[in-house]
Amino acid sequence: MFTNLKRKAFQQFTKTETKRHGLNYLFWECTSRCNLNCLHCGSDCSKQSSHPDMPLTDFLNALDTIENKAPHFMVVLTGGEPLLREDIELCGRELRKRGVRWSIVTNGMLYNAERHNSLLNAGMGALTISLDGLEKSHNWLRNSTESFNKVDNAITLAASARRLNFDVVSCINKQNIDELNEIYSYLCKKNVKAWRLFTIAPIGRAKNNSKLLLSNDEMKTLFNFISEKRKNNEIDVKFSCEAYTGKYETYVRDSYFFCRAGINIGSVLIDGSISACPNIDRSFVQGNIYADNFNSIWDERFQPFRERQWTKTGKCAICSDYKKCKGSGMHLWHGDKSEILVCHAEMISYK
Repeated sequence: MFTNLKRKAFQQFTKTETKRHGLNYLFWECTSRCNLNCLHCGSDCSKQSSHPDMPLTDFLNALDTIENKAPHFMVVLTGGEPLLREDIELCGRELRKRGVRWSIVTNGMLYNAERHNSLLNAGMGALTISLDGLEKSHNWLRNSTESFNKVDNAITLAASARRLNFDVVSCINKQNIDELNEIYSYLCKKNVKAWRLFTIAPIGRAKNNSKLLLSNDEMKTLFNFISEKRKNNEIDVKFSCEAYTGKYETYVRDSYFFCRAGINIGSVLIDGSISACPNIDRSFVQGNIYADNFNSIWDERFQPFRERQWTKTGKCAICSDYKKCKGSGMHLWHGDKSEILVCHAEMISYK
């Protein structure tokens, strides 16, 4: 009875949040260049990107149109690899001049002691570093023999900064699913306080790579691991916001699933396109900063994100959990959108 009341209250909360659609997080895809060639890249970034880095002034012009920013509004610099930009510190200082908090998502390859200090001095308040297994499995996924050692050093530096809101994010796949306890122990020794785990969607380079996608049993293994580790307080372990998890809801994260893409989360992509999370299919683009006012687009468009009935198709049309799920994560709808790419709840419901 109590659980049903909590669920109803949360559903009402999501309706209110959707109606208000206050912008809390704005991703800036500031570069599509990358110094790695990862096997799972959803954006298919490369060293020879066809798009030049977006000029800082262009992004700031779009940012300055945003009215009534949320109290905890944050700009997240992403890519590609944002640290390939030599002006990241300048970007950060300009954001802080506007009273805006900012963070970076990085693969750690360029994160050394000098860069660590310069980013902190430029006002970086949060940082996410990718670690995808122990040395062999991490380097395999990242397609680099040097990556693990670079990330190991980056994690040491980040964990030493007490005022930095820092977490590690890990992409769980067939090569590292059996290492979860060892990775957990490694992170504990590194004094990491927060660890987010996610799975790979069949998009980008991962579309036809069966070595990356978890089986039904492996998905259960992942959720059981997270559920177990959340019983203690060594590390704040959680499953990412990527998908509805059926019976594991509230066991693998702090609350019920709610895809906030286009509701509280927006993005400015490398070509100026206005969308939500950068991994979402580009057909969902709502406008462009070079032709539109960002604030107007945020307020007046984004209907596919805020009115999700269109996802009630294929297996979602007959799913008894649809009211709880609403089609799961927006990044799982690609192509003709007649069927969700992956249903996590369906995967873990098999005997």
